[in-house]
Amino acid sequence: MIDWTPVTDWLLQHGTRILIILVIGFGLWFALKKLLLPMLRRTLARTMKGESKEGIKKRTDTLNSVLMGAVKIIIAIVVVFMILDEVDVPIGPALAGLGVAGIAVGFGAQYLIRDLIAGFFVILENQYRVGDVARVADIIGVVEAINLRKTVLRDLDGIVHHVPNGEIRVASNYTRHFSRVNLNIPVAYDTNLDHAINVLNRVGKELAADEDWRPVIKSAPQVLRVDNLGDSGIDIKVLGDVKPLQQWAVTGELRKRIKKAFDDEGIEIPWPHTKVYFGNSPGQSMAGQ
Repeated sequence: MIDWTPVTDWLLQHGTRILIILVIGFGLWFALKKLLLPMLRRTLARTMKGESKEGIKKRTDTLNSVLMGAVKIIIAIVVVFMILDEVDVPIGPALAGLGVAGIAVGFGAQYLIRDLIAGFFVILENQYRVGDVARVADIIGVVEAINLRKTVLRDLDGIVHHVPNGEIRVASNYTRHFSRVNLNIPVAYDTNLDHAINVLNRVGKELAADEDWRPVIKSAPQVLRVDNLGDSGIDIKVLGDVKPLQQWAVTGELRKRIKKAFDDEGIEIPWPHTKVYFGNSPGQSMAGQ
C-alpha cells in the first residue's frame, strides 16, 4: 500500500505557501490594474494643465498600457523566484547562469536594447499616444499600441504595421493639441480675386457657425494668401484650426460648400487645359485669318 503521508506533508507545508504566493501575486496584479489608471488620471490632470481632455486620456491610456506591461513582467519574475526558493531550488546559481547567458545574448540583442531605449524616450517625451494619427518610420496611421519595444499602427487600408522603436528617426504627430485645415482652392485666371476671397471667407465663417461643426472648429477657415499662379489657374490658400482628428472631416465639408458657393456665384474652378495658337500672332483669332 502506497504511503501518501510524505506527499501530504509536503503539500501542507510547501503547497500552502506556494498557493499563498500565487494568490498574493494575482491579488497585487488585479489591485494595480484597478488603482493605476485612476492614479494616472489624477496625476496627469494636475500636471498637464494646457492639455485637452482628449490628450490627457490618450496619455493616460498609453502610460497605463506600458506600466501594466512592465509590472506584469516584474510580478511574474518575483513570483517564480519565490516559488523556486520555496521548493529548495538554489536561486544563486540560477541568477549567475542568467548573468552569463545575458552577456552572451547581449551581443546579439543590440537591436532589442536600441528599441527599448528609443521606446523609453518616445513615451517619456510624449511624442505620440495611443489614438493619435502619426507618421512613424514613413508609415502613416492610427497608433493602436505602444510599448518599449515597438509601435503598432493601422493605416487607412486597415493594414497593421509593427514598427520597432529603434527604426524611428522622425515621428510626426498629426493630432497633437490641435489639427489644421490646409488646402489650396484653384480659380480661373479671369476670376475677380477679391470676390473669390470674400466668398471663401464667407463659407468658412458659415461652416464655423454651423451647429453641427462648431464644436470641432477652433478658428474659422479663412484665406491666408494667393498661393500660386499655376498653369491652369490661381491657387488661393485657406487655413483653419480644428480639434485633433477632425481636419479631414472639416476639409471634406468645406470643399463641398465651396463648390456649391462657387457654382452659385459663377466662379470657375479650372481644370488642366492647353491653348493652341495657329500662325505667328498669339492674339490673332482663327476668324481673322
